[in-house]
Amino acid sequence: MRKYALLRQALARDLPQVNLLPAPLATVAQLQLVHTVDYVDAIEAGSIAPAAMREIGFPWSALLAQRARRSVGATVAAMRSALRTGVAANLAGGTHHAYADKGGGFCVFNDVAVAARVAQRTFHAARRGQLQIAVVDLDVHQGNGTARIFQNDPSVFTLSLHGEKNFPFRKEVSDLDVGLPDGCADQAYLAALDAALQTLEQRVRPNLVFYLAGVDPYEKDRLGRLKLSAAGLAARDQRVLDWCWAYQCPVVLVMAGGYASEVQETVQLQLSTYRAALSHWQRIHSQSAMNGYL
Repeated sequence: MRKYALLRQALARDLPQVNLLPAPLATVAQLQLVHTVDYVDAIEAGSIAPAAMREIGFPWSALLAQRARRSVGATVAAMRSALRTGVAANLAGGTHHAYADKGGGFCVFNDVAVAARVAQRTFHAARRGQLQIAVVDLDVHQGNGTARIFQNDPSVFTLSLHGEKNFPFRKEVSDLDVGLPDGCADQAYLAALDAALQTLEQRVRPNLVFYLAGVDPYEKDRLGRLKLSAAGLAARDQRVLDWCWAYQCPVVLVMAGGYASEVQETVQLQLSTYRAALSHWQRIHSQSAMNGYL
């Protein structure tokens, strides 16, 4: 948990150009666009069964419930900002193991799924047509909850590039799943990502991307089992942002997983993702490029 405060401090110190805003509280109505009424109520009231909390991995507390709602609220706010400015990010988020009716794997609510549903309704209310969304999930663990939530929704394309033998051990079916072997290093990983992005562009042209930029594929990550270097992760981020640039697609970044033995390594890797996002923002806002994004 320390990485979140440390990342906030590192951003304020090293990237003062980044505009830092407090995370708003997601409303109950927003949560219920994805999650069942009973599950939302149980988290709010603390009446959730102990076995369900064990699956999530945290003990219940009122502060946990509030943090989960603010993590979702931050992704909703980042989505709205990205639609205005081209790119925005949540310092946390990426809670992709949460299903409609349960949590899991340290995930209470599914922030990206809720933000996607809010975005769809925002577009519909503004009569801007149907919003086509892509979820590019590069956390080392498959986004099983996200895959299940959008399984029958053709307006949301789910891509998961993950460790095939890693958690969750029972996978769901995304629109595009790319399972990687243990020990996969930079060259093979980036080749797989290039192929996945090529498939994505052949199958859908989104006008909003959610990018789960987990740094747990890192070679020193305790839970990752892959072997990406810091340079490999930076190249991965750049490929995704370049893809969004090529198709003039707003992108919402969430930090997702990262569990290096030395927490400062995780922080520095996520700070690198923010550097890439800041450069992407500067590129969008130069040369009067914004009109293509909005």
